[in-house]
Amino acid sequence: MIDNVVPVTRETLLAEAQRLADGGQRLISATAIDQGEYLEILYHFDKDLKLTHLKLEVKPGEEVPSISRVYFCAFIPENELKDLFGINISNIVIDYQGKFFLEDEAPRTPLLKSKPPEQGDPREVAR
Repeated sequence: MIDNVVPVTRETLLAEAQRLADGGQRLISATAIDQGEYLEILYHFDKDLKLTHLKLEVKPGEEVPSISRVYFCAFIPENELKDLFGINISNIVIDYQGKFFLEDEAPRTPLLKSKPPEQGDPREVAR
């Protein structure tokens, strides 16, 4: 295990984000990796040029609580994750509902390796 990566669950994510905020950490960004059967979300933090990462693994469709109530600026990378990976992030302080980056004609969740077909969505592109 890498010492600056803290594994979290959906249940512990907010408490860990709050702990980092209370310790003076600033949120840099959040990224995701499609690992096939699950998505790996990494939240990246910095204090005094030392990085800390929260690592969350979720199955497609599982709800992830937003950390934007702890770090307001998280609404930006969380909307990106929602658009690009289809991650179900709940209670984002400013939620663009999947239209932060993507226009109506754009394919949905373009960074997912495999996409379940969505009936009635004109943005879905068959692969």
